[in-house]
Amino acid sequence: MAERLRCELVSQETVYDLVYKLAEEIRASDYHPDLVVAISRGGFTPARVLCDVLGLFNLTSIRVVHYSKAAVHEQQAFVKYPLCMDVAGQRILLVDDVNDTGDTLKIARSHLESLGPTEVRIAVLHEKSCSPVRAEYVAESLDKWHWLIYPWAVVEDVGGFLLEMTPPSADSDQAADWLLNTYGLRLPEDQLSHLLSLIRKRVE
Repeated sequence: MAERLRCELVSQETVYDLVYKLAEEIRASDYHPDLVVAISRGGFTPARVLCDVLGLFNLTSIRVVHYSKAAVHEQQAFVKYPLCMDVAGQRILLVDDVNDTGDTLKIARSHLESLGPTEVRIAVLHEKSCSPVRAEYVAESLDKWHWLIYPWAVVEDVGGFLLEMTPPSADSDQAADWLLNTYGLRLPEDQLSHLLSLIRKRVE
């Protein structure tokens, strides 16, 4: 029997706590970015909140494709939507939610550095010890690998898990038991109900 994918739901409150930690690290390092670049899609929310905490307003994004669904990645990460602006001579802060394999950060940094900025530094909420790439700013380091599900990824990740049920269940109790036994996940009842409603619309 295949080993169960270990998952952890990351709360909105935890996200904000981690962003405040990142802001403290950045301030302490005396790094003053001219531009914040979020890696789409996981970096959108952390980058926006981080900008607010640091009092920064120059925020944009690039899209790097790696994972096609939870814990299933493409063979090679690539920049799908590049940065289309002049950043020569600027200090850039690249932001993502998690540094997992390091592939996304590696190709994102390389893409930005090719545009001639003064410096590119990376900030992430979580960094896994298995990654060969290191971010300059890390709110929390993880020694034991597990799949993190952030608030903005619940519909995609957990919804995808629920679609694996054969057949997909409309019963909240049955779905809750399946998620707990298969992925170790406990979802709030109202959130699970919303997901099951979405799934019913998809399969109808």
